[in-house]
Amino acid sequence: MTDDSGPVAGPSAGTVARWVEVHRLALAGQESAIAQDVGDRVGRVWLGRSRFADVAALASGTLALGPNAHAHFHLGWARSATGLSQPALASYEQALRLYREAGDHGSEAATLTNIGNVYDRLGDRQQALTYHERALPVMREVGYRAGEAITLSNIGSVHERLGDIQRALAYYELALPIMREVGDRSGEATALSNIGSAHHGLGDPRRGLTHYEQALPIMRETGHRSGEAITLNNIGGVHNELADQERGLTYYRRALAITREVGDRATEGTTLNNIGGAYDRLGDRQQALTFTGRPCSSRRRSATALPRRSPASTSR
Repeated sequence: MTDDSGPVAGPSAGTVARWVEVHRLALAGQESAIAQDVGDRVGRVWLGRSRFADVAALASGTLALGPNAHAHFHLGWARSATGLSQPALASYEQALRLYREAGDHGSEAATLTNIGNVYDRLGDRQQALTYHERALPVMREVGYRAGEAITLSNIGSVHERLGDIQRALAYYELALPIMREVGDRSGEATALSNIGSAHHGLGDPRRGLTHYEQALPIMRETGHRSGEAITLNNIGGVHNELADQERGLTYYRRALAITREVGDRATEGTTLNNIGGAYDRLGDRQQALTFTGRPCSSRRRSATALPRRSPASTSR
């Protein structure tokens, strides 16, 4: 979407490798139109696989040949995922301006909801809601059902962080059938994880665990590595609440390895705190001190929307 919900596994590794080589040659030959089109294709795949550093390098290369909305958008996403919130906002604002100039309302709405995600991570919930609520009617107007579901999920996420978990759950449950309708497996997994988080927050950890365990294999199937790490954290959290700290630590350690692999610094910080908390409950204060005191983000991630492919490109 797309983080989360969105990018599809789609093309084979060989196809993507050929696209990467075409992009390299296009940069060398100053062929901006080819670099933009192929860079967009590769970026969508890599974002879905949490290859954020690679996406940032790819988009930066494309932008060296001139402004491009999709490249600014991809750079914004990569920066946001690696904890660079203010630079992410700058990239998204560039993308938003270019999408508006092109009259690409679906991609404009996707950018609005992703800007909302950045404000949510910065702790500005009201600004986040403002952007999500601006995006939702545009998504519906242009018939962008996947984007509508993503935005519903994100509105729910903000309400959950504001403490209105029941209202959040209502938005998540609106999003889930749309994700299934459009065949967005990554988005479906995010929606299931969010529903699990809501039930968890409402005091029913076992019901939350059921939804997390439904989400996890879909995260793996779609290669959504950051989402997998977040879900592993959530499963670990349930086991900790059920007084099984050792089992919780097993899930946290698996999550930590993934966050470091993909460079997801925000979720890495959360995971380190979770590991420290588990050791503290086990009475191992020295180990707890080793892990705690690191930056901590929320337990889950909001869903990220992809811009639509331009009419000249193959639809995803």
